[in-house]
Amino acid sequence: MTLSSNVFSTTRALALLVVGLGAALPATAQDTAWRPKLASLSSVDACAALNGLAVPASAIGLATTGATITSAELVRANARDNANGEFCKVMGNIHPVNYNAPDIEFEVNLPSNWNGKSLQFGGGGFNGRVVTGLDRYAKQPSTEATPLARGYVTLGSDSGHKARLPGFDGSFFLYEEALRNYGHEQIKKTHDVAMHLVQARYGTASQYNYFIGGSQGGHEGFDAVQRYPDDYHGVVAGYPAHNVVMLHLSANNYARALLANNGDSWISPAKARAFVEAIYATCDDLDRAEDGIISNISACLEATQDFRKLDSDNPIRCDNGADTSDRCLSDGQIQALNVFDQEYDLGFSVFADDELTSIFPKWTPFEGSTFFDGGGPNLGAEGPTQALQHGPGDATPRYAIAGDLTLDTMNDFDPAKYAARIGDLVELISANSVNIDRFRDNGGKLIYFHGRVDDFIPVYSSIQYWERLQRRYGEDVSDFVKFYTIPGMGHVTGVFNARLSSLDALEAWVERGEAPGTLTAIDENRETAGRTRPVCHYPEWPRYNGRGDINDAASFNCFR
Repeated sequence: MTLSSNVFSTTRALALLVVGLGAALPATAQDTAWRPKLASLSSVDACAALNGLAVPASAIGLATTGATITSAELVRANARDNANGEFCKVMGNIHPVNYNAPDIEFEVNLPSNWNGKSLQFGGGGFNGRVVTGLDRYAKQPSTEATPLARGYVTLGSDSGHKARLPGFDGSFFLYEEALRNYGHEQIKKTHDVAMHLVQARYGTASQYNYFIGGSQGGHEGFDAVQRYPDDYHGVVAGYPAHNVVMLHLSANNYARALLANNGDSWISPAKARAFVEAIYATCDDLDRAEDGIISNISACLEATQDFRKLDSDNPIRCDNGADTSDRCLSDGQIQALNVFDQEYDLGFSVFADDELTSIFPKWTPFEGSTFFDGGGPNLGAEGPTQALQHGPGDATPRYAIAGDLTLDTMNDFDPAKYAARIGDLVELISANSVNIDRFRDNGGKLIYFHGRVDDFIPVYSSIQYWERLQRRYGEDVSDFVKFYTIPGMGHVTGVFNARLSSLDALEAWVERGEAPGTLTAIDENRETAGRTRPVCHYPEWPRYNGRGDINDAASFNCFR
């Protein structure tokens, strides 16, 4: 495209203006009412002006050597496979201070029909790939438009490293700056670069800044609340891995339980299915609805007491506790389930906030875990080393805690030998503090939720955090934090594959003061697609009222 000299001059002037922006941004997003100031430039020219831009280190609130825009492409509304409307897709790199640390690769999407708001997306697992911000947010209903299509500036990053292997590649933990970036710093650095681009593109600051993520992204949402409360007006954190160091130490304990008795404690996929069938046969109707969802957890825990026993009272135990069939469990396999069902006590303090941070809560084997969350056999398809929890249970002790690539983490790892390092690591990469005074005082709002049958991160981790918040803030905590649990929802799928409009709830709370009450989730499992359930404030749960369509949320009440 050939630009006229007049447009070229305007574009070049814009580029020079952008380089100089940064420290002069408004103190808060509300300081400037939203009004685009680049009306004199076409969308294509405004986008092109950002290409090759150098963002100064002074525009980023944590230590970097600045950032570089590597590409800025206007994506037309009618472009193939684009359902997001017209937007400028900006890719770039935030450069480290230390030469041996990787860049943070990021993407910022600047819509031509900007609504004056931004939404930062969280990542997942150990991250290592760019979160594009082009898709729906965590657990958003598939029938809804993406945030970008709704006019949000969207942003995400790879958290400061590239995953070399699928799964839990923890090799980047060996590099301090990469570790810090993953731990939390990439959130702030990516946010600040995005805000710099917003100011440049639209001539004003974002009016409302939100963060939404699930799993590691939920952890990052907690980081936004706890560490960077001045940058965000509202956060949704789904099934958060916030207490990530303790989570991975618990995962190590979980994996060891499956390896016990020379591997004979491992539970095969066939045995797992038989066990799960027995649990659901016992508990499904305790909430008045035979719908494949266990909602009355306290009644289920009482009803499944015998499943823990190593005697003939246990209906799933093989004769004499021997491993004789795929339809029953041996004593060693029952012992493994009992390990999952117990809290993991590290035995020494890892965080100054309160004593509970050294105790990681139990998992949910006797109350509805399917062990096939996400579709795969989470206890291992062919053996215990393939179990889901073996990955993080090996990687974090090996790379982040011990820094010893030769360590046999399933046999020779003793956390007590690394107490000081674990304490440092908790401070660095966990987000488990309940001191969120500044977020509250700024008017920030947090919504977080967790599925009751999550096989990746136990729901009790989120419950423990809620109970700690209540101890700090009392009943006032509900003025700025709402916590929900969802029966049947797993981490990836679950017997109730829940989707909910959490962004709408957050917007209403932050922008109009409408605090969220009971929400509604829709099931996106193929076999039960379209059924709905109430999403209740913890500790309430949805109970069928005895009449009406069992697939309709209106037929249920939140019960305590």
